[in-house]
Amino acid sequence: MNNVQKPTFKNGVLWMTLAYVIGLIIVLPVFNLLKPMGAITAMAIADVVGTVVIFIFSRIFNNSSFYDPYWSVAPPFIAVGFFAFNTGDALSLRQIIVFSLVMFWAVRLTFNFLRTFKNIAHQDWRYDDLQAKTGRFYWLVSFLGIHLFPTILVFLGCLSFYFIFGEEARPFNLVDFLALVLTTIAIIVETVADEQLTRFKKTNQVKGKTLQSGIWAYSRHPNYFGEILFWWGLFAFSFAANPQWWPIVGAVSITFLFQFISIPMIEKRMMTRRQDYLSYSKRVAVLFPWFPKPEPKKHR
Repeated sequence: MNNVQKPTFKNGVLWMTLAYVIGLIIVLPVFNLLKPMGAITAMAIADVVGTVVIFIFSRIFNNSSFYDPYWSVAPPFIAVGFFAFNTGDALSLRQIIVFSLVMFWAVRLTFNFLRTFKNIAHQDWRYDDLQAKTGRFYWLVSFLGIHLFPTILVFLGCLSFYFIFGEEARPFNLVDFLALVLTTIAIIVETVADEQLTRFKKTNQVKGKTLQSGIWAYSRHPNYFGEILFWWGLFAFSFAANPQWWPIVGAVSITFLFQFISIPMIEKRMMTRRQDYLSYSKRVAVLFPWFPKPEPKKHR
C-alpha cells in the first residue's frame, strides 16, 4: 500500500467498498454467462470469482481483513442469484420473509464489523498470528484458508436458497413458522451478544477482565451460538419448501467451523489474555446457553 496516504477509517471503508463493487461488476457477467450450467454451478463459480477479486485487494493492501465482510455481504446476492432462476412473477410469502431476515442479518453483521474496523492497515489478530507462523507461504494459506474455505462454507449454507427460491416450493406451512421463530431468535441472540460486548469494551477500564453478565453469563460464545442457529434456521425454511435433507450440509459445516476451529482458537487466546477466564470457563457453557454453575466458595 502507498504509505503517502495515511490509513484512516474513512479511506479504509472507501477502498473496501470499491473492492466489493468491482467484485460485483465482474461477478454479474460471469454469472449470466454460466446460467446454462444450472443454478448451483453458476452461483458457485461466480462466488469463487468474487472471492478471487477480494483476495487480490487483500494482497495489494497486505491485509486479509478485506475478506471479513464477505461472510455477510455475499448471502443476499446469492439469494438473488437463486431467485434469478425462478420464473415466477412475484416473491412468495416464504421468500419475502427469508430475504428480509437475510438482509437484516447481513446489514447488522456488516455494521458490527465496521464498528471494530479501525483503518486499512488494521488486520484481524488471527491473520497476524497465521502470518507469523506461515512466513513466505502466508498468502497461499490466506487464499485457501482465510478466503476460499469460508466462501465454500457460506455457499454450502446458502444452498438452502435453492429450494426456498425454487419454483416447485410447497406453500407456507407449520415448518416455516418454526423456521421463522428459530431464525428470529438467532438474530436476536447474536445482536444482543454483540451489543453487550461492544458496550463492555467501551465502559470496562480493567484490562484482562472478561464480560460475564447479560447473555454472556449463560454462554462463553453467544454470538457464535446465534450465528450457528441462523444457518439452521435457513435450512428449516429450505426443508419447509421442499423436504430434502442434502442442504443440511451447510448448517452442519458451519457448526463444525465454529465448534472445532473458531471457538478453540479464541479459547486459547482468552486463557492467556484474561486472568479470570479460567474460572469463567469452569462455570459457563462453551456455546449452547445454559444456567451457569455457582462460583466456588472461598475458604477462610
